[in-house]
Amino acid sequence: MAGKRKSGRPAKSKRRKPARLAEKLLQIRIQLGLSQGELIRRLSVEDKIERDYISKYERGILEPTLDVLLAYARAVSTTGHGEFLEAIIDDERNLPKRMPANPSKLGT
Repeated sequence: MAGKRKSGRPAKSKRRKPARLAEKLLQIRIQLGLSQGELIRRLSVEDKIERDYISKYERGILEPTLDVLLAYARAVSTTGHGEFLEAIIDDERNLPKRMPANPSKLGT
């Protein structure tokens, strides 16, 4: 089977995981003033994830899929184009202080 070692355990990913991702996802939900259920509706991912996934993302137990991360980025923006995706996944960048944020009014 692909992705399995001979020992039967899944192979560990060599991809570096963002250290601040869980913290940023929690920050987004809190700054938007949403419960976990409300966030799922705001992200329009009801058919992709369950409410307990939000808690697992925020505690760093699970990482969201790329389409869910894009939905987070779109929720943070007033334009809805996901221009804050880099700020979410890059540990060296911070999220905007106000959310939703207008990227044209933010300094770099």
